[in-house]
Amino acid sequence: MKKLHIVILVLIAISIAVLISFMGSLTTYDTVETAKNKPGKFVHLVAKLDTKQPIEYDAINNPNYMSFTAIDSVGGSVKVVYHNAKPENFEHSTRLVLKGAMQKEFFECREILMKCPSKYKDDQEAAQKNIPVAASISYPTKQTTALKK
Repeated sequence: MKKLHIVILVLIAISIAVLISFMGSLTTYDTVETAKNKPGKFVHLVAKLDTKQPIEYDAINNPNYMSFTAIDSVGGSVKVVYHNAKPENFEHSTRLVLKGAMQKEFFECREILMKCPSKYKDDQEAAQKNIPVAASISYPTKQTTALKK
């Protein structure tokens, strides 16, 4: 074999080893049921806030404790305990990514990622209304400015 072939084989082996090492850190999103089947294991749970259940949060007595009920996309629900301050606009989020581990009776959340509705939604609607107005306005072009000179 030529030296070039050996170098190519070594590079392929190194790239396979790197890919395998990254596969261990890849995580997938779980449902409540799959999270319950993995007690104590760190998972990402995609859910939304159950607005029919109360949110327990007392900023004065214990600002680092919040509990609420979350519902996943297939209808499973679980009590979530979060040992941190309540995120801003928590009630307005459309989807939550909860990072944590399932305990016996609740999901212990370490981090919450909120997917909020677009704050530009009203601006987009206003922009759609203004499109015909903007289209009727004529702007000077190079030809018209050249003729004025």
